[in-house]
Amino acid sequence: MKVYKAYAKVNVFLKITGLRDNYHEIISRFMRVNSLYDELSFVPKDDESFKIIGNFSCTTQQNTIYKAYVALKKATKSEALDKLMKTHGVEVKKSIPAFAGLGGGSSDAATYLKMCNEVLHLGLSLNELAVIGLEVGADVPFFIYGYDSANVSGIGEVVEEFKEELLDYEVFTPDVEISTPKVYQTYRADFYAPIDDFETQRLKKTTSKEILESMDVSEANDLFNPAIQEYKKLKKHYEQGWHFSGSGSSFFRLKEDG
Repeated sequence: MKVYKAYAKVNVFLKITGLRDNYHEIISRFMRVNSLYDELSFVPKDDESFKIIGNFSCTTQQNTIYKAYVALKKATKSEALDKLMKTHGVEVKKSIPAFAGLGGGSSDAATYLKMCNEVLHLGLSLNELAVIGLEVGADVPFFIYGYDSANVSGIGEVVEEFKEELLDYEVFTPDVEISTPKVYQTYRADFYAPIDDFETQRLKKTTSKEILESMDVSEANDLFNPAIQEYKKLKKHYEQGWHFSGSGSSFFRLKEDG
């Protein structure tokens, strides 16, 4: 069976631009991490229930892969999809830590959608898959498109490719499980200071390397200060020169040459 790679991402920067209902609108640079990925494949099974084989702490119904299946079934009404999931399970070899700000769940969901599209010859475009993926999570469209680097805005649904060299990262994930909604709540209550359109446009045009070299961790990521306020032990893991991905808990920096 073919093995598909679901890559991690880092947020080179993540800034809040405003509010939309209960959501925060963002501008962020997502970049793929080539050295960190989960591996997904379809494997034959005996019973007909939906099966995900892998090391997950959540229930099947809470898993992003299952949610992607439900969204794809709703969108396509595909009988072939039903048949596939009765005869095959999804095996996932996890390397991307959960609750880490690296997009592991979103990447798994996106990869599952692309696997089904390919194996079942559903003929869906990347745009159509991205719309389905958005029902699973705001970060899923980025992984559907498979860009090295992209400016992501809105609540995550606007993905614009940013052409630049793919950088090599060192990633460190402390053993701190973070709730993204909680970090956003703390940001809104204690740190709310959206950037203006001028600053948004400037960031969108600046290369990731320049951002990482010119901005410190709290300048680049609006969620860093609320995260360390909410999770005190996270601060012990922070070291100068590292950046913070998403709502955490992962830190990253450029790999040094040699």
